[in-house]
Amino acid sequence: MKTKIQFTCLLFVLLPFFAHAQSIDGEIAMIQSAFGMEKRALVSNYMNLPESSSNAFWSVYQAYEEERQSISRERIKIINDYLEKLDNLGEIEADALATRTLKNDQALARLHAKYYKRFKKATSSLEAAKFLQIDNYIHSSIRMALQENLPFIGEK
Repeated sequence: MKTKIQFTCLLFVLLPFFAHAQSIDGEIAMIQSAFGMEKRALVSNYMNLPESSSNAFWSVYQAYEEERQSISRERIKIINDYLEKLDNLGEIEADALATRTLKNDQALARLHAKYYKRFKKATSSLEAAKFLQIDNYIHSSIRMALQENLPFIGEK
């Protein structure tokens, strides 16, 4: 299970580096569409929900994903801006990118807190915790793959 998640996350991370759509927004939409289907399958497999709570869970999940995608879109834009400015990154640009990254991290944490409550109400504390665990694992895997593939500031 973890290997499949890691592979899917790696594909999600590397697609922006290879995609050549006309705009970053078009690339993001394409990536999110493909990743969204894979992520849903991974979540479904891991959650293994009883029929009694399945409909309620997926209803909350759909709302969660809609909000999460806007946060992910911003994360991808931050990475794109970082890569575009890397060779000439100065104090102002570095500060702006770091600030945007911190705000993005906080937005995801707030979203998790908000939806943990909703998942718990729709299903149970155990199911909500399971979802939070798999979602955090997916996000951590993506971040790890990014760290391994993005150049560090000052690295050539």
